This record gives sequence, structure tokens and C-alpha cells, in this order.
Amino acid sequence: MSCLVSWVHYKLSKYDQSNYLTEKYEHLNWLQKSIEKRKTTLVRVMQAIIDKQNDFFQKGTSYLKPLTIKEIAESVELHDSTVSRAVNGKYVQTPHGLFELKYFFTSSISTNGNDEISSEIVKDLIVEIVKNENKSKPLSDQKILDILSANEGLTLTRRTVTKYREQLGVPSSSKRKRY
Repeated sequence: MSCLVSWVHYKLSKYDQSNYLTEKYEHLNWLQKSIEKRKTTLVRVMQAIIDKQNDFFQKGTSYLKPLTIKEIAESVELHDSTVSRAVNGKYVQTPHGLFELKYFFTSSISTNGNDEISSEIVKDLIVEIVKNENKSKPLSDQKILDILSANEGLTLTRRTVTKYREQLGVPSSSKRKRY
């Protein structure tokens, strides 16, 4: 009888081991397919970004165009949330530096000529204006807006200039004043 019990125990344990290994193998296959699908999604999204932002990659950061996640999602036939998750926390090395993929998704600012430019370019212009201002008489947000409107033909509000200046970490005119 004890021999029979040992044999049954042996058979059950072999069966359990087989099930365990099968289950782990299926899990491994699922994991490999998931990783491959994630990689494929990221490659498709990055290729779409390169296609839409080709001037940026060829000429530099001042050629960044307005682009939304929705535009990329439509071009790669994925849901917006899938694209958003795919680019979250991912970076790309470009000839112009290392950028988070979210950097390429910018809102647009209209110009008087009905063209649109990236909000990142507007931020660069604000930094340039502040850098070149008279430090004893710093420019107010309204004056910066006037310069952007006159020189660049941009249509935006003083509040937008303030928001961008704050995002850039540029202090207000009263805090930038040097005596």
C-alpha cells in the first residue's frame, strides 16, 4: 500500500510540476509579446513624431511645430491615451540634445499671417527678450507682449506671456530689476 501511495504522490507531483511549468511558460510568452507590442508602439509613435517634426530634427529647436497627442494618435491609429502612456517618461537623443518625448507635443500660437508656431518657440523668444532687456528697467509682461506682437506678429494675451514666463522660471519685472 505504501508503494501505491508513493507512486500516486509521484504522479501528482509530476502533474503539478508540469502544470506549473506550463503556466510559467505561458506567462513568459505573454510577457514577451507585451514587451514587443510596447516596443512596436513606441517605434510607430516616434516615427510619426519624426515625420511631423522633421524640420526640428534637421534644422534645430526653433523649427518645432505645434503638435498634439491626438494628431499622432490619429496618424498611428491608436487611442490618445495609448500614445500618452507610450511617450510618458521616454526620452530621445537628437542632434540638438536629449529631449523628453512630451517636449514634441506643444500648443500653437497664432500669428497675424494666420500661421501657427509652437508655444516652445514663444517661450524661447521670451527668454531672449528678457536676456537682452535693460536690467535697470526690466520689461513688464505687457511690454514683452507688445514686442512679441510687433516683431513676431503673435496674437496672444498678457496672461499667456505671464504663464510662459512663470513656467520658464523667469521672475517678474520687479524682481529682475538691478540697481
